[in-house]
Amino acid sequence: MPSPRNSPKNSRDRRALGNRLEFLSLLNQRTPPAPDSPSRRKDCTGNSGSPQTLPEEDCIKLNPSFVDIALRSLLAIDLWASKQLGVCAGESSSWGSVRPLMILIEVSGHGIPWLAITLYGLWRSDSSAWREVLFNLFFALVLDLVLVAAVKGLVKRKRPAYNRMDMFATISVDKYSFPSGHATRAALVCRFILHHFVLALPLRVLVILWVFVVGISRIMLGRHNVTDVICGLIIGYLQYSLVEYFWLSPASAPFLFSLYI
Repeated sequence: MPSPRNSPKNSRDRRALGNRLEFLSLLNQRTPPAPDSPSRRKDCTGNSGSPQTLPEEDCIKLNPSFVDIALRSLLAIDLWASKQLGVCAGESSSWGSVRPLMILIEVSGHGIPWLAITLYGLWRSDSSAWREVLFNLFFALVLDLVLVAAVKGLVKRKRPAYNRMDMFATISVDKYSFPSGHATRAALVCRFILHHFVLALPLRVLVILWVFVVGISRIMLGRHNVTDVICGLIIGYLQYSLVEYFWLSPASAPFLFSLYI
């Protein structure tokens, strides 16, 4: 007779108990979390399919426009050429020995000498025709001073770093560079003289050459960049058209002309 320990019934009970314990142990094991699906990650981030966009100020402009590239290139060329041409910026410069001559040319294009000469001519003139011309020359010089000061105050482009602030009779806006007041004045006076003064051909040529010499001297002295002078010449040339449009005469400004009768 088989013992109870080795009976088939007891063997079946032990196997059933072992299977039950194994099943319970499997249930008690922690199931690893399933990886997030793309849709779940999308819901967590709050996005609805569109990529996240950065603020405009945080974006790097990798494709600048052609105009932007052209302007930056022209500015670089302007600064380089101006520095190369500033050969009289100081006594120790390569052309420092001709700096006094450049300063003399600078004074010839200054506003104060031209205003003083015009006022002296008005005081000494006995001709109504001459007074009319000189009145308008004075008006043109004042207009040039006002417009150049306004543009300099708006643009506020600093003068070249190698410039020496030893200029004759300056005001607060003269610390700025754009446009060149000497260049605007030279171009304006040149057009005015050529249209209203009777001069021989050699003198007319000298007046035109004086304009370009004044402009070049501003660059050689380190006072201005090349674009300051070029734009100054253009502005001065256009200013004369404005003076012609608002031409003063005894009929349009009788009070002013009555002061010298």
